[in-house]
Amino acid sequence: MRRRPNHRKTSRPPPRCPQRPIPIARALASPASLKGVLSAGAAAAALAEGLGTWAEVDELPVADGGEGTLDVLHVALGGEWHEVEVPDAFGQPRVARWLVTAHGSALVEAAQAIPLNPRRLDPFAASSRGLGELIRAVGQPRELHVFLGGTANVDGGAGLLEVLDELPAPTRVAYDVGVPLLDAARVFAAQKGATPEDARELEARLLGLAELRPYADLPGAGAAGGLGAALASLGAELLPGAPLVLDLVGFDPGGYDLVVTGEGTVDRTTTLGKAPGEVARRCALAGVRCVVFAGRIGEALRELEVISLSGDPTQARRDLVELGRLLREAKAE
Repeated sequence: MRRRPNHRKTSRPPPRCPQRPIPIARALASPASLKGVLSAGAAAAALAEGLGTWAEVDELPVADGGEGTLDVLHVALGGEWHEVEVPDAFGQPRVARWLVTAHGSALVEAAQAIPLNPRRLDPFAASSRGLGELIRAVGQPRELHVFLGGTANVDGGAGLLEVLDELPAPTRVAYDVGVPLLDAARVFAAQKGATPEDARELEARLLGLAELRPYADLPGAGAAGGLGAALASLGAELLPGAPLVLDLVGFDPGGYDLVVTGEGTVDRTTTLGKAPGEVARRCALAGVRCVVFAGRIGEALRELEVISLSGDPTQARRDLVELGRLLREAKAE
């Protein structure tokens, strides 16, 4: 009888079941600037620092045509900066920049030339001439984009029209508020230093600009103290700023679990042309959760998920980092 070989028994661990990968949430930081506190880029970086503790994060700062728009576009598009010295709204020299993209488009921001300065408010003296000189300096680009908002003037573009009698290229003008010409005085002149009596006088001055009458009721005609109407009179196309900027930077919420946007003050104007409102609208269409932060809430908006920061400008960056961390519950399951 043959003996079987004596097999030694060895203990082996049970076979492992393949583990399911833990899903990683994807978040997009797309804030606008907190005016006078943080640029849109700095706000995006602060959000990304907090969100990055639990998610994969992309940064895409946004704007709606006002001050800081060129910086946002430079981050997304690249391009080459150019400079020229122009008079500000009160005739003082200042260096204004414009951006030329790889495709030969020139991007001009009105606030680079004639910015609103809270330390000097005089709506009767403020001129838009400096913007005209800036546009003239760009030469003959393939196309021209002019971004309105954050300017000191209420002159209906009279100063600009002293310098320009034609535009150097096919031109699209992005406005931050889609108001008719007379609202430049009725609604917005007060923030540029006008009393109610001043506003009536400014309105009469705007009505006296015969070359603007055919364009007075266009949406955006009253933007930047009436510059929208002046540029339309030269053949420019007026467009809402936020959708145009978001298109240019390639904003697309698809594929993200969470988008975070916001600005310094959130009120009804946020949903009427501001960049965070446009971000939230596109997220809603895509079925993506969007959280809107506010340094200050001026008006409750039920259609938006708004989270208030401390309101302390010195704490703004820290507030945004902490907000990013606290939004962990938005993590994909």
